[in-house]
Amino acid sequence: MTRKFFGTDGVRGTANTYPMTAEMALRIGAAVGRYFRNDGTNQHRVVIGKDTRLSGYMFENALTAGLTSTGMNVFLLGPVPTPAVGLLTTSMRADLGVMISASHNPAEDNGIKFFGPDGFKLSDDAEMEIEKLIEAGVESAQAQNIGRAQRIDDGRFRYIERVKSSLPRDLPLRGVKVVIDCANGAAYRAAPEALWELGADVIAVGVVPNGYNINQNCGSTSTRTAQEAVVAHGADVGICLDGDADRVMIIDENGHVADGDQIMGLLASRWAQSGQLKGGALVSTVMSNLGLERYLGAQGLRLERTAVGDRYVVEAMRRGGFNLGGEQSGHIVMTDYATTGDGLMAGLQFLAAMVQSGKPASALANVFETVPQLLKNVRYGAGQAPLEAESVKAAIAHAERSLAGQGRLLIRKSGTEPLVRVMAESEDAVLLEKAVDSVVEAVQAAVA
Repeated sequence: MTRKFFGTDGVRGTANTYPMTAEMALRIGAAVGRYFRNDGTNQHRVVIGKDTRLSGYMFENALTAGLTSTGMNVFLLGPVPTPAVGLLTTSMRADLGVMISASHNPAEDNGIKFFGPDGFKLSDDAEMEIEKLIEAGVESAQAQNIGRAQRIDDGRFRYIERVKSSLPRDLPLRGVKVVIDCANGAAYRAAPEALWELGADVIAVGVVPNGYNINQNCGSTSTRTAQEAVVAHGADVGICLDGDADRVMIIDENGHVADGDQIMGLLASRWAQSGQLKGGALVSTVMSNLGLERYLGAQGLRLERTAVGDRYVVEAMRRGGFNLGGEQSGHIVMTDYATTGDGLMAGLQFLAAMVQSGKPASALANVFETVPQLLKNVRYGAGQAPLEAESVKAAIAHAERSLAGQGRLLIRKSGTEPLVRVMAESEDAVLLEKAVDSVVEAVQAAVA
């Protein structure tokens, strides 16, 4: 059954446009409250965090109204990173965690992500059941059973302590000059504070949110600001987070960028050498570069691939007993420490590698040679289904035949935006571009 509201990472869209309206947020809050409060008592808890988007106030209030109307007691964390919600859901013995964020999307977008009582994101089956409740509507609690709402002032500090605990106490960061780019988002206070408390010399950028500038010319999806800051300040390394701080990109001392694949390759290799890596494998998605797979294979390690979305990575990790996974986009999941991607924690693991090895960031940020990869996006309109067009199917089949034995082709719809993503890999640059462009042109014609 096709999901109507949920994408690969919760419900997401333009604020004040269906389905991201205050009315829908209230309905979603009531539905998810009813789903988790199923025993008739009023002892149920939910924690709600958010990033720094202006619309976060609206959705926070609407969700609170919906949740309390079903008897859920709401604890409001204010601006905190997404991984903090996973952490506090479990530490506060809550039944549900909610993060209001559209992650790396621009400020006009927003989204709602859910975490179960174990701190992990909800399964597809759970989201389908919640969708049914959203559409059917739910019965409100009796007046005497309406839930309460209150603010929690120390959520950020609890998260900082958890992040710091992921590093050994005998591994100080004294003398390490770090640029931290918080994307004017949820970690704008937590990340610089954590690094400073660990002893680093901190240069913070993207830490003046105004409700409109989240991810704007900063953060993991726009690294130029951090790259310039690293070079200008003579910093040892740069850590770029996205709007809700569950993604990271690393900048070496020369201003070069390392993506999630390179970070995962480094960590998998080091963890395998120290005996920390479980299952002899790294879990990542179909988007990860073929070069990463070859690098791991040369060390006797496996790359377990999943569908795109950090939720699917985590599900595969839990099924297989693995403890390291992530995405090329910068989600790094370390289930020994967190229940979801944590950009700051991954950045600290990179810093640990620098301190322990005595090597500069440039020697650690490019551990394998990438296979040339080309990704192009085509936007489509409401109600359009370009991947169902026969002309597009034919173009995809032709491109796959042309790459057979020389590369691979991946076509998918984005789970967070109305985009068709066309990606291919091949060491033959001409063949690579021709394969991608032929599919892009077919999709563009289908949506014209």
